[in-house]
Amino acid sequence: MAKHKHEEHENHERWLVSYADFITLLFAFFVVMYSVSSVNVGKYRTVSESIKAALNPVVAPPASKAVFSLDASKAALTAPSAPGSKEVVIRKLRSLVKTIKDAPHFALVRITERVNGDIVITIPDQVLFNSGEAAIRSEALPFLEGLSAAIVELNRHTRVEGHTDNVPIRTALFPSNWELSAARAVMVVRVLSELYGVTSDHLSAVGHADTRPVTPNADGEQRAKNRRVEVVILEQAPPVPTPETGNELDGPDLSAEEAGQNPFQSVQ
Repeated sequence: MAKHKHEEHENHERWLVSYADFITLLFAFFVVMYSVSSVNVGKYRTVSESIKAALNPVVAPPASKAVFSLDASKAALTAPSAPGSKEVVIRKLRSLVKTIKDAPHFALVRITERVNGDIVITIPDQVLFNSGEAAIRSEALPFLEGLSAAIVELNRHTRVEGHTDNVPIRTALFPSNWELSAARAVMVVRVLSELYGVTSDHLSAVGHADTRPVTPNADGEQRAKNRRVEVVILEQAPPVPTPETGNELDGPDLSAEEAGQNPFQSVQ
């Protein structure tokens, strides 16, 4: 008896697979469209400010139509053959603060001389920056230009220190006050060097965050005093680091048994 050949069963439900894929893609499309249409204003502003700071890190948009470009005035300042008198330079700095009339808060700039001979120019943050930003305001450029001339005349090493209050900051660009204080110090150094020709190897930048307040941060007025940049014109040049030679760790060799012991174990 001849065997009947079984006919292959035809799958009539294969269209369900393509249909399910199409529905899934359509759902994902509408989810994406909905998320794009729902804009978080706060996050959008944070991202926008971060992009602006990244594209224009040195100076904020100037109020006038004048264009500021790096290296434009770098050749204008040259170090004198002999350092200028400290008393003369201090008088020039005080005169510089008095002659700037554009912003009344320039009167808050203080110039002091330490016992060790360092000259400290204390600049409130609102003179140089907008709140929570590290871009130099265009109004501060004339003051920084005059400060650069004084540094060049003295021909000294200069340390720029950034300080903040104790109010935390958490943005995409500045996760903490450490980043903000360091970025502000670096921006001042860049303007002094790249824009006004101060010798770069005579400059350094450091951020202290809120670790060195001048007042207790008890109220808004005290916190404003702690938000500052200090330009320290050093009396003595910092020592030049020299490469060290020899073993990385000095001391007696340890046996394998001694090396396996707890390194934090107290000695009786």
